[in-house]
Amino acid sequence: MIALMSAVAFSSSSLAADPPQFQVDPFWPKPLPNNWLLGQVASVAVGPDDHVWILQRPRSLTDDEKGATLTPPRNKCCAPAPSVMEFDADGTFIQGWGFPQATPWVANEHGIHVDKAGFVWIAGNAANDSAIFKYTKDGKPVLTIGKLGPTGGSNDTALLGRPADIQVDADAKEVFVADGYGNRRVIVFDSETGAFKRYWGAYGNKPNDDKQAAYDPAAAPSQQFANPVHCAKPSRDGMVYVCDRTNNRIQVFKKDGTFVTEWFYDKPTLGAGAVWDLNFWPDANQTWLFNIDGENNLLRILQRSDGKVVGGFGRSGRQAGNFHWVHSIAVDSKGNIYTGEVDNGKRVQKFRPDRAP
Repeated sequence: MIALMSAVAFSSSSLAADPPQFQVDPFWPKPLPNNWLLGQVASVAVGPDDHVWILQRPRSLTDDEKGATLTPPRNKCCAPAPSVMEFDADGTFIQGWGFPQATPWVANEHGIHVDKAGFVWIAGNAANDSAIFKYTKDGKPVLTIGKLGPTGGSNDTALLGRPADIQVDADAKEVFVADGYGNRRVIVFDSETGAFKRYWGAYGNKPNDDKQAAYDPAAAPSQQFANPVHCAKPSRDGMVYVCDRTNNRIQVFKKDGTFVTEWFYDKPTLGAGAVWDLNFWPDANQTWLFNIDGENNLLRILQRSDGKVVGGFGRSGRQAGNFHWVHSIAVDSKGNIYTGEVDNGKRVQKFRPDRAP
């Protein structure tokens, strides 16, 4: 095991219990079978049995990376791995499926979620990805919400607009969608029937698709979400935490869309923004909130009660424990963190906590 050293200094927690510390596991996952290679790892999820699911982009591999599959073969390695891959907690590959065999399918893989019943939800963020899809764990289609094709905009209740993230509230039978790269909202559907329920924009306002000024850290906070609205994570106590990525903020809502508060992080950050994805420490109170930042390539540990930064780790790089465009985060019941990297990072990493939740 390699201890992870942070390149970023954070303040200590003032709580009675300090936040957990993490070590990278450089041997997770185990070597892939079938000469497979991962493309961009767009999303990571944990199922009810603590199995880890990744959604990766086979079409993002370059010719030299998939050279063994060319005609004639260019080299000995490699072949694209399946879009959807399931691993056990030790990193052993269990099964995979997706593009091009699975239909319907997205044009560009982006979000994966595995709900408490074991259904797998997929979202894409290409221009015509105006739907989300629900599958059985072995890839059989169950439900489509929306329809592939041009989006209807941020106030269309039937079509999505390049959705980024999906999360299911099993008790309420609702699916929350961060919608997304084309639209500027959170939208909620019935997770069993796909029926529309509600939507909202920044501050709980009605969203619009008017052209927005480029992000300016010195300007007043935008009254609209920027593209992309990159995550919408419901907590156990009825809050929804939304990643407004390039506005460098988390906005917090009640599940009915009532605005509660907002928190800003590294406000001078330009480019792709500082708030890419979120997940929770799995204790009863979900005390800590983990925020990954793919522009600064770090992970912040936040006090969920007030958003205060109380710890973290990471820096740009390609060694174990470093990040390059860290894009997605999942946490299992034991507090293990899993992250996925896009652009040319193209990997998934596991970080083990120093204590149980």
